[in-house]
Parts: sequence; structure tokens; C-alpha cells
Amino acid sequence: MSDETSSPDKSSLRAIARQRRRNFVATLDPLAHRLAFKVLPSPLARRMDGARTVALYMGLDDEAPAQRLAAQLMTMGKTVALPRVLDRLGSMDFVLWRPEDQLFPGLFGTSHPEPGGGSVAPDVIIAPLVGFDRALNRLGQGGGYYDRAFARFPDALRVGLAWSAQEIDALPADPWDLPLDAVMTEVELIEGPE
Repeated sequence: MSDETSSPDKSSLRAIARQRRRNFVATLDPLAHRLAFKVLPSPLARRMDGARTVALYMGLDDEAPAQRLAAQLMTMGKTVALPRVLDRLGSMDFVLWRPEDQLFPGLFGTSHPEPGGGSVAPDVIIAPLVGFDRALNRLGQGGGYYDRAFARFPDALRVGLAWSAQEIDALPADPWDLPLDAVMTEVELIEGPE
């Protein structure tokens, strides 16, 4: 994309990607929006074959709505979990969830199920993002929650979910940034090696 400078910092890139996402979603046909992210592309579904627990998230504002994948995942026999932000220091865990479960307000406008059964270890983490590149680098909100979750569950398949307008030519990657295994947009699946 052409509106980045030669070496923008992550904060500037977040502003650019958020504006692109906002503009894109504002012009998206309502029917196309409702149909987006209801089905996993078959290559990604195959990569999830051995997975038992898939962590989704409840999309906020104009984020890609990961919760729409729940029905297909449950049909595939997967257990679904949502993140629960524990504190403002970047800690979160994952709690089992069914679409009919009541959600409770969490930090930063998040929602999560009541943690009655405790936290679970996901085999797949489907993560929100602000921006991504073709090298499968992920630009998040900046709090480090997903970076810590990826490090805590190193064997989990890491999948970013985004609108195509959030793609950036190249993102800077810090030493602690783990690349994604795949990025799914409303128009394509970008995969790294298995």
C-alpha cells in the first residue's frame, strides 16, 4: 500500500490501519458484512483437523467478527473459547463459550463468559489485529495480550482475522513478536508453511 512512509513506527501504522478498516467497513455492503467470516476456507479447516479447542474473540466496533465462525467450528466438533482479560498488564486466559452463553463485561470493552469451568488451553488461537503483512506479521492494539498468549501456547495454530483493507506492505517486528501461521480476510487465506 502506498501511504506509509519509509519507516513508520507501530503507533503510526496502527493509526493508518485503523482508518483503512473504518473506511472499508463503512462502505461495505451490509449483506456482504453479514456473510463475511461464517465459513473457514478448506485449507485452514484441514490445518485444524487435530484441534479440539479453538479460541475466538468477540469483534469490537469494526473488527472482523470472529464469533461468526463459532457455528461452523462447533459443527466440526470443536470446543470454542473466548479470551478473558485478567489485568491491565497484558494477562489473559481463555474460557469455554457457547453462543447461547451470557457474556459479562471485561476490561477495554471486551466481553467474556463466566469462568465457571476455569480456563482452557487452545489448540488454535484466532486473533484480532489492526494490521498484517504478507510475511504474516501481526500488528495488534499494542497491549501485548496476544503476544503473551502466543508465547504461553507455543504449539497453538496462530490465525489472524482481518478485513483485506488492513494489509500493510511491511510491518516492523520486535524480537518478541511471533508471526502468524495464517491470516484470513473476507477475500483470501494467506498461509505460511505447515
